[in-house]
Amino acid sequence: MATRNQHSLGGPITIGGDLTVHRLGFGAMRITGRGVWGPPADRAGAVKLIRHVVESGVNFIDTADSYGPFVSEEIIAEALAPYPAGVVIATKAGFIRPGPDRWTIDARPERLKECVEGSLRRLKLACIDLLQLHRIDPKVPVEESLGALTDLQRAGKIRHIGVSETTVEEYERCKASATIVSVQNRYNVADRSAEDVLEVCEREGIAFLPWFPLGGKGTPRHAALNRIAAAHQATPTQIAIAWLLARSPAILPIPGTSSAAHFDENLAAADIVLTEEELAELS
Repeated sequence: MATRNQHSLGGPITIGGDLTVHRLGFGAMRITGRGVWGPPADRAGAVKLIRHVVESGVNFIDTADSYGPFVSEEIIAEALAPYPAGVVIATKAGFIRPGPDRWTIDARPERLKECVEGSLRRLKLACIDLLQLHRIDPKVPVEESLGALTDLQRAGKIRHIGVSETTVEEYERCKASATIVSVQNRYNVADRSAEDVLEVCEREGIAFLPWFPLGGKGTPRHAALNRIAAAHQATPTQIAIAWLLARSPAILPIPGTSSAAHFDENLAAADIVLTEEELAELS
């Protein structure tokens, strides 16, 4: 069996100075229908999965109003509200959904305020712990988008603000307009395009949430994943998640799934100890 360590769920990370969660979270995009559109084929199963996630000790769930749209947030609330102590729900705003697998950026201030009010209703929350700007809108100055979110923060409807898919330069602009506590970018063992953003997060003590944790099939690193997985009697996905957790204490992976069995498999990745040689090969 894969080698296990003593650090349950990847150890702790503190977001914004006051939200301490386990470093292995759960991404709730896949509890929707095909194309991240509409309800899942088995809604009762999705509700059961979310409850299982929290019962397993995961206390950070990442979602967005655009997942469904709205469906993921509704299922999370159905499963968990009133929420157990210590569970943090992070959601995102800034997309509209014309149809399955279709995403259009809309981060106008008035739109973001509508999104947040809708998320509060659907999630059955008085305050969203972490609201992330899903994308910077090229048609809207980011200062205006974040200004709307800081207004909502001052009104007590948002606790902390994060941003998603940003460059270092964009992050610097964002933090001039709001206190940014997290960045969510695509990042995995094969795709390191956000390495410079991760380094900024490490330096400034903010959380880095990588999405798409397993990528680059056919690459040398993917071949290494397969070899290392065999050595640990684990799956390549488990090794990819274990590498993310080992890569930096700022990283909070959010692998998602619609399957309880797959979730349990991902969860076990937090206990895999990679050797220095394996880390060097993957890195």
